[in-house]
Formats: sequence, structure tokens, C-alpha cells
Amino acid sequence: MGQLLSWLRIPTRRHGLVSKDLEGVAEYIASGKCKNVVIMCGAGISRAAGIPDFRSEGESNIDISRPQDLFILSYFKKNPRPFYQIVTQLYGGTYRPTLTHSFIRLLETKGILNACWTQNVDDLERLAGVSSWRLIQAHGSLDSQRCTTCNAKLDDRKMKQAVVSGEVPLCEKRGCKGFVKPDVVFFGETLPLKFWLNLPFIKRADLLIILGTSLAVPPFAFLADRVSKSCPRVVINKETVWGIGRRDNDVQCLGDCDETLRRLVQLIGGNWEEQLDELWKHTEDKVFRYKDNVIL
Repeated sequence: MGQLLSWLRIPTRRHGLVSKDLEGVAEYIASGKCKNVVIMCGAGISRAAGIPDFRSEGESNIDISRPQDLFILSYFKKNPRPFYQIVTQLYGGTYRPTLTHSFIRLLETKGILNACWTQNVDDLERLAGVSSWRLIQAHGSLDSQRCTTCNAKLDDRKMKQAVVSGEVPLCEKRGCKGFVKPDVVFFGETLPLKFWLNLPFIKRADLLIILGTSLAVPPFAFLADRVSKSCPRVVINKETVWGIGRRDNDVQCLGDCDETLRRLVQLIGGNWEEQLDELWKHTEDKVFRYKDNVIL
């Protein structure tokens, strides 16, 4: 009987994980069997860089009765000023990628990053070195902007000059003067073509890591259900994520993204932590100032 009980206590490896915790995830990555990691990330990975979740924070200081209207295109076309009151701090600030951004880049340097799907519009993934072709910015980017009337683009420097001066940027095309909007996806707008074109490839994932997002906004949230049943889904977030935990290979690691990922690379061992620190150190020289087109 004792031998039987001893045998029953041996961890049963399911879908690559020896245990449903951070240690099990680390062991799976270190084993070399994990070759197609898909990242899903949200505002939680950029807060350490000083960037707020401007879809949910700061609306109390804006003169608007329905804060959700800030990100509805029809409202923006009528009154864009509240939106620009929210994002002024982004255009006027300088930001450095976090350790989490560098972890995503580390996965790419290790040759196991399949794709990074991000809700963020701050471009810090790209600044951390993640290749553009592996980056799917589901909600667009603040890196470019265009007129909501004629679709003409506006120069970056003129965009920033208007926003930080408290003005609403206007189209410069002769006879237009429409409101200019960053290429950020508002509620009800179609997601970028790149999002839809890459959907079939998410099934290749053999590990899904969800970072700094509660997966509350569709259709981005539905991506987590598109990975195969055999793919472990790992949440690293300060709050639990609804829907993750229904599968027997789901893992929820509650806590700060930077701290948890540092612990993960320590558990993986080898040169992972050393390489992560080196990649993050390089971002000291790549602090981005929005719309100045310069790396400080």
C-alpha cells in the first residue's frame, strides 16, 4: 500500500506542465519542448513605465457625463477635446520599456516567441526590440494619426505640438480642417487587418502567457479560447482573469508582472536571468519621447 501511495504522489505531466504553478511553467520552458509561445498583454505591463490605463483611469478629471464616450468615434467627431485631455500626458512624457517588455524580447531571442498580441497603444514592445512582424497591435498605436474626415495623415511633430499645447489637432489638407485622431481603435471600429490575418496562427501555440490584462474587452479577450486544448494558458496579473481556470492546464499567478517574470527566469535557470537583465539594461538608452521621433 505504501508503494502504491508513493506512486500516486508522483506528479502527472499534462500538456507539458509538471505542476500548475510558476515552477511547472519554468520546468516546461526549460525542457526545450516549448517552441511556440504566444503572448497576450495589456495595460498592466506598462504601468511600471508610468503609463496609465487611459481607457479606465483619470476620467474623473474630465468634463464628460459618460466616460465610455471618450472612445466612441461618433462622439470624438463631435467633441474630441476630452479624449485629448486624457492622452496629453502620453504625448508630453518620456517612457522606458519595463522588465516585462524585455522578457517578451527575450523569448524572441531564444527563438520561441510565436507572436505578441497587445492591447497597448504605447509601442513599448517595439521599443524593447520585439520584431514588428511578431507584434500584433490589436487596438492600434499612437505612433501615427490621420484625419477623421479625409483620412490624410498629419506630421508627428505637428501632432505633438497641438496636443501638448492643449489644442485639438486639425487636418492641414486644403479645405478640410477635420479632427485628427491617433490610429487607436475606438469602440465599434474595425480592428487592424493584421489582427484578423494572424488569427489562424494562434493555434500553433504550445504555451500562452497572458500578461497584465483582465481580458475584459472583446474580441481581444476571445484569443485565449483559440489556442488548442493541449496548450497551457498562464496568467500573470494582479487580478484573476475570468475564464482562465476552466481547463486542467490553466495556471493563474497573481502578482506584479515584473516581479513574477523575474522569478520565472530564475526558476528556468541557465543564463535566462542574465540575458533578461542585459536586454533591459539596453533600454536605458532607448527612452522614447512621443512624437519627437527621437530616442533619448
